[in-house]
Amino acid sequence: MLRIIKTRIKQKYRTMAYPDGSPPELPARFAGRPVVNQLNCESNCNLCITACPVAAISLSQETGGPVIDMGRCIFCRACESAYLADAIHFSREYRLASSSRSELFVKAGSPEYSPVRHDIAAKIFGRSLKLRQVSAGGCNACEADSNVLSTLAWDMGRFGIQFVASPRHADGLLITGPVTENMRIALEKTYAAVPEPKIVIAVGSCAISGGPFIDHPEQHNGAMDIVPVDLFIPGCPPHPLTILDGLLRFIGRIKNFCESGKL
Repeated sequence: MLRIIKTRIKQKYRTMAYPDGSPPELPARFAGRPVVNQLNCESNCNLCITACPVAAISLSQETGGPVIDMGRCIFCRACESAYLADAIHFSREYRLASSSRSELFVKAGSPEYSPVRHDIAAKIFGRSLKLRQVSAGGCNACEADSNVLSTLAWDMGRFGIQFVASPRHADGLLITGPVTENMRIALEKTYAAVPEPKIVIAVGSCAISGGPFIDHPEQHNGAMDIVPVDLFIPGCPPHPLTILDGLLRFIGRIKNFCESGKL
């Protein structure tokens, strides 16, 4: 016991200060929110559309420039390298979550990030949010980056956010994976077992749109066709900071720019 106490004192305090302090350092290759520079874009050239392996890019009818669907994007940067000019680049912006599927579409002039505060969730679950995680056919990448939030350094439990074993003890679901046909009934029953009021969070491109498996007959293009979704957290997989930021802003623990009056 004395050895454990001595080691703990030597290690000191390891939980990060975020959100009261600076966010943790992101890896050098981190790909955040895509940014479209219309001035460097040759309208209707289709280079980015051809380069995208998941058909996440379309052309704006207004400008002829690219529109990137972060809900389908796997953040592979293929569109970024398709241009000689800096028409598309992936920023260091980790705040990717959105409360609306339509707000995941990024084009020239899009806001830096979207407000996601959910009034009911903030009022009822702002101090205690219990989530049942459902892996609906995922590859375990989004699941791993969600589970790491329970570790010592991230410690999402300090905000009252925890994963629970039973949907009957949960306030909502955190869904990963494209929802395979074999997981459809399980997801429906799990959702039905969560008491009202309840929330649903879709994490990762697979859970939002089907990701690389979109339109495959053995999956359902994500959770939206099976259950109502209140929060979308894009990525393949999303960084733990992206997930935690989305959860905290969703329950009102971090102010959105629309509330603070600045970006």
